[in-house]
Amino acid sequence: MPIITNYTVVPHLPDNLIRLKELAFNLYWSWVGEIIQLFRRMDPNLWEITNHNPVKMLGMIDQSKLDYLAHNSSFLNHLDRAYSRYQNYMNEETWFQKNYSELKDLTIAYFSAEFGITECLPIYSGGLGILAGDHLKSASDLGIPLVGVGLLYQQGYFRQYLNFDGWQQELYPENDFYNLPIQLIKDKKNKPILCSVNFQNTPVYFQIWKAQVGRVALYLLDTNIPINEKKYQDICDQLYGGDRETRIQQEIILGIGGIRALKAIGINPTVCHMNEGHSAFLGLERIRDLILEHQLDPEVALTATSQCSVFTTHTPVEAGIDQFHPDLVNKYFREAFSKLNISDQKFFGLGRQNQFDNNEPFNMAFLALTLSSYYNGVSRLHGEVSRKMWQKRWPGLPVNEIPIKHITNGIHARSWISNDMKGLYFRYLGPSWREDPSDHTAWENVEQIPAEELWSTHERRRERLVAFARRKYKEQLIRRGAPSHEIDTAEEILHPDTLTIGFARRFATYKRGTLILKNRERLKKLLTNKERPIQFIFAGKAHPKDDAGKELIKEIVHFSRDPEVKRRIIFLEDYDQMIARYLVQGVDVWMNTPRRPMEASGTSGMKAIVNGVLNLSILDGWWVEAFEIDPNVGWSIGKGEEYTDLAYQDEVEANALYDLLEKEIIPLFYDRGPDDLPRGWINKMKTSMRRLCPVFNTNRMVQEYTEKCYIPAFRNYQKLFNNNFELAKKLAEWKNHITQHWGELQIIKVDADTSKDLTVNDELKVNSWVKLGSLKPEDVNVEIYYGALDHDGNIVNGNSKIMHTIGHSDGVYQYTGSISCSTSGLHGFTIRILPFHKDLANPYEMHLIYWQQ
Repeated sequence: MPIITNYTVVPHLPDNLIRLKELAFNLYWSWVGEIIQLFRRMDPNLWEITNHNPVKMLGMIDQSKLDYLAHNSSFLNHLDRAYSRYQNYMNEETWFQKNYSELKDLTIAYFSAEFGITECLPIYSGGLGILAGDHLKSASDLGIPLVGVGLLYQQGYFRQYLNFDGWQQELYPENDFYNLPIQLIKDKKNKPILCSVNFQNTPVYFQIWKAQVGRVALYLLDTNIPINEKKYQDICDQLYGGDRETRIQQEIILGIGGIRALKAIGINPTVCHMNEGHSAFLGLERIRDLILEHQLDPEVALTATSQCSVFTTHTPVEAGIDQFHPDLVNKYFREAFSKLNISDQKFFGLGRQNQFDNNEPFNMAFLALTLSSYYNGVSRLHGEVSRKMWQKRWPGLPVNEIPIKHITNGIHARSWISNDMKGLYFRYLGPSWREDPSDHTAWENVEQIPAEELWSTHERRRERLVAFARRKYKEQLIRRGAPSHEIDTAEEILHPDTLTIGFARRFATYKRGTLILKNRERLKKLLTNKERPIQFIFAGKAHPKDDAGKELIKEIVHFSRDPEVKRRIIFLEDYDQMIARYLVQGVDVWMNTPRRPMEASGTSGMKAIVNGVLNLSILDGWWVEAFEIDPNVGWSIGKGEEYTDLAYQDEVEANALYDLLEKEIIPLFYDRGPDDLPRGWINKMKTSMRRLCPVFNTNRMVQEYTEKCYIPAFRNYQKLFNNNFELAKKLAEWKNHITQHWGELQIIKVDADTSKDLTVNDELKVNSWVKLGSLKPEDVNVEIYYGALDHDGNIVNGNSKIMHTIGHSDGVYQYTGSISCSTSGLHGFTIRILPFHKDLANPYEMHLIYWQQ
């Protein structure tokens, strides 16, 4: 094969259009309608052909069209407005600058295996990636000093199509990186900056691409370069593709390679955020750096780095966590960590429950928990589920005290609101809903939107959805080779005035995409009712290896071919952000039917509420919190019950779903007054928008991460990394001392007068005598743990109160404290001891607790 010399061709833009390139390469355009309209205006057909990719469009557009636009005063005025808005955004004072201007050295590195920013950058599969993309967008809006780190996939996630039988098929088209809104990072000699990781003494190189997301940079790592062996070039081919070895290779590139990439381009993250456990190896690289660069003991390095790291878990089941066989981990890590004087047992213990069990797999969530000090689930319910799931990491600690908190997910509202709804918001809410993300009061003005205007806007969106669905469905039929008479019927499916219900998400079995089909005859009556019909639009992908999920899609497709309902139910192929926007902006009801408590959060329903769409959902994930705010914001399927008999659960909840449709949802939609307005429905839309929009958005979410995690973690960094790590060394030494002597603790005696009944508001005085051994009173907190007792005599949702020492004799310390009796009933207490140090991120991070025996 001949030697090929590479060179890059870029579009030639007239001088007065050169600003288009700057706009195209900053993904700020993806959430600003004015800039999107600017690019679409250049060539509407080309905009669609390029999958809404302005960079590719600028490279494909006819030069004569560019020359024409360069002399078109209307277009140039539009360009001036769009560029001015972009410049104002980039330079205006932000929420972070107003509130935390003193934190000049804070830099957060946010690691995620996928980022869903816009459809033309297909490096995401679903909710995790969309959440990560929205996180970056809100970090940009708020001015948070954050950078993203991810992988650049040559093929990304698969493209979906269905065969004639309705069975999902997968395509893996190649991404052309040079025609995406990303740019290769180069050095001063205009050469790509290369970094590497070692796989069994073989260096695997990767280059770094940058996607600019407003004010935030996203760095994407790419191994598909000629210097690598072919098998290593293919590491980043597919998102969630390949075998277990490919997965561990990807996660090494992401975590270890991500830290090295930041270092190579001059970024020193002071706080690292692991969005799921995929990137947890980053903690190992930070430890390695400190050992080699500062000659720190491994325990000191672990103490310093873990205190400034954040871990967010997104899964409610252990099966969803990446786990690797010890032999596979040994293959990639044995040599590197033996050189650092870290034993195999100690190393594997970082990712195991029992470090002495050589057969236990290496768990990436355990690793992330070990290498961080701030942990959270993504909804309140998911926080509860996570505490139960990881309780074994904190043996002896009551579930409610396990230090996994929750920060409920949100959505970047500006990315998901339709232009029509934006217009309404600007007219009646004013500009603050967009320009000041921290101002929640603007949403109260939703009540000022006239019912007629809100409903006509919503109906317009439903009409556009139906037109879009017909067009997409017709394209599907043509691709599938359907007969012409069937293709012709695509023009007649759905109806723009009919109550429209959307269901679009990953087709995993726990999401129960076919629950609505449980009683088909009952469903048919609803679909075919001549006076009050309903219609459904389904979309979503099953994982390529999930045949059970593919069966669900096939079942829906087969049902949709029933002649009685074929015009009332369709499945749209290849669900992506564009289809998602049409759906959440155009349906009347967003349906969600997961098996509680399997939905960690969910965000698609949040995208619906900002468009006035009502939610119909199982009380799972975020919807639990939303429904508690106000039950008038939508409908709950059931009351949050959990079942052991899954078949029975499906039957009960399917019937509840049909009942809601028949008795509440359909009547409310179709009951119209003399003005033909469903005023009851409109009032429910307003309640949903007014009560939920200020809460379930990523501006609120990122503010919470900043104030609850990033800033405290940064304060730890400032303390532990200064003065040649003096405090980190002392803290590690203290931890070692506490661990060695913890077994010397004894609670000798406990005394409290419980011989008589107490009344509400009484105080119960408690004394205890504790032998501390080699420890000192300042090393521990002695606490009263108390609360109501259940029928088994266990304390339920207990509280704790610190006791104070009042004297000592012969190594035994007397502590005293009191309990306030706030409620009646049978209560109990016990004494416990926890390690205490003012520089611990939380009192439970050492996994030590001593209970009264």
